[in-house]
Amino acid sequence: MRIGIDCRYVRIGRHDGISRFTAGIVAHLPDRHDHVLLVHDERQLASLPDGIPWERIPAPTDAGEPFVARAVNRLGLDAVFSPMQTMGSRGRRYALVLTLHDLIYYRNRTPPREFSWPIRLGWRLFHLSWAPQRALLNGADGVVTVSETTAGLIERHRLTKRPVTVAYNAADPATPRDPAAGRSRTLVYMGSFMPYKNVETLAAALPLLGADWTLHCMSRVSDADRRRLEALAPSGSIVFHDGASDDEYLTTLRGATALATASFDEGFGIPLVEAMGVGTPVVVSDVPIFREIGGDAAEYFDPSSPSAVAAAVRRLEGRWDEAARASLERAARFRWQDSAEQVTRAVEQAVAGRQRG
Repeated sequence: MRIGIDCRYVRIGRHDGISRFTAGIVAHLPDRHDHVLLVHDERQLASLPDGIPWERIPAPTDAGEPFVARAVNRLGLDAVFSPMQTMGSRGRRYALVLTLHDLIYYRNRTPPREFSWPIRLGWRLFHLSWAPQRALLNGADGVVTVSETTAGLIERHRLTKRPVTVAYNAADPATPRDPAAGRSRTLVYMGSFMPYKNVETLAAALPLLGADWTLHCMSRVSDADRRRLEALAPSGSIVFHDGASDDEYLTTLRGATALATASFDEGFGIPLVEAMGVGTPVVVSDVPIFREIGGDAAEYFDPSSPSAVAAAVRRLEGRWDEAARASLERAARFRWQDSAEQVTRAVEQAVAGRQRG
């Protein structure tokens, strides 16, 4: 089979979540089929494996996206896999598998800040009803999602009649920390500063932990968010890396007591897998998706309570060596090889179903 992989969401320069998912899947696709990368900008290829044929099609933000199948039909593909659910399906002559990562923006409707205002407006309107989501998913032959938690929500809200396959997010392999190197009294936060991320609770927990504790915030941060968080914690106790490199991030993780996140809601939680993958335990909100990822290796807390965060960190200190070992074992469950295999099986099932139909 010739399978097109929709790589139009790969970021130029630095991955975000969807971009990293795409690149991880592409890099580990089994070799029993021929693959074609679909990009809208040749620069996207720099973040993808060499040697795979590619074709250029319109960008996913193009006004003609609902009719993108016209361009794809000309490529003679048997199937297309997209890491998003918004790829146009009208008039297609190939099997199509779409991805729904999560339903978080139905509960937290603030769009990502980097989008232009027309896209932000459309984003809000889209999430006012389940109907647009159902129309997109039922326009495909199969659906992939990245967790059992989201698969359960898809079923609960009856979002599609198509088969749903779970292909976990994962993290790129990294060298584990040296157990003999010790650890500092630091917590690491990797993520945005959108309201539902609730970084304020982490900041407010610092004075309860003591003056020698530090929170490292790795992502880019606005001046307003920086001032707001600094007002909640002792002076100098929050270190803003303002967009750490991968090496800086991993080095900070390897010396920390834990990765921490107080999100009220999440679609997955790649930073949890990244931290556990280097042997750094996690202290996280007690929400279903984090339970699915962290299992018994993690410590959990009520995200509305700074004192609960501090208590979880102290519990972790009491079992740190055991938690570090358990974290490495837990992270091994999330591998790009397995996820790429699940995606391929979903595509094969979609093609077989279309041929029967």
